[in-house]
Amino acid sequence: MKIELGPLKPEPSPLVLGLALLFLMMGVLGRFLLPRIERLRAERWDATEGRAQRAEELHAEAEAVRRARLKELAAARHEAARIRQDYAERGAASIAAARAEAVRDREAMLATTHAALDADRALVSARLRQDVGELAVSLAGRVVGEPVHAVAAERRTVDRFFAER
Repeated sequence: MKIELGPLKPEPSPLVLGLALLFLMMGVLGRFLLPRIERLRAERWDATEGRAQRAEELHAEAEAVRRARLKELAAARHEAARIRQDYAERGAASIAAARAEAVRDREAMLATTHAALDADRALVSARLRQDVGELAVSLAGRVVGEPVHAVAAERRTVDRFFAER
């Protein structure tokens, strides 16, 4: 079957030349123009979406750094609280030690003071007995009208009186 194309019937030589020029033009486009177009498209993508992606990456990195710093800060706060607690315990121990030492010193002072008071009381009591005895003998001498010192000293009347008490 032969179809009559009329004026549209192509001649083989211009058809071959057209096809050769088409392949040559496609080669030039593929070799020079398409790489340039691809480079421009990549630059535009990098300028728009690439920056957004890098910004998201930087944001994620900054968030990771922030979390790490917060962990460090929490650890530092925990360490500070532990140090405060340690020094509070040391302070309480120092206060307790000072209080115990003060109580020991007070007890020692009280014991020394009580001993001194007991010694003073004994001296005062002996001196008072002596003075009371002398006053009693002197009064007895006035009542009797004669001195009774020799009789009182000989009989030890005053000493016996205080011994009975």
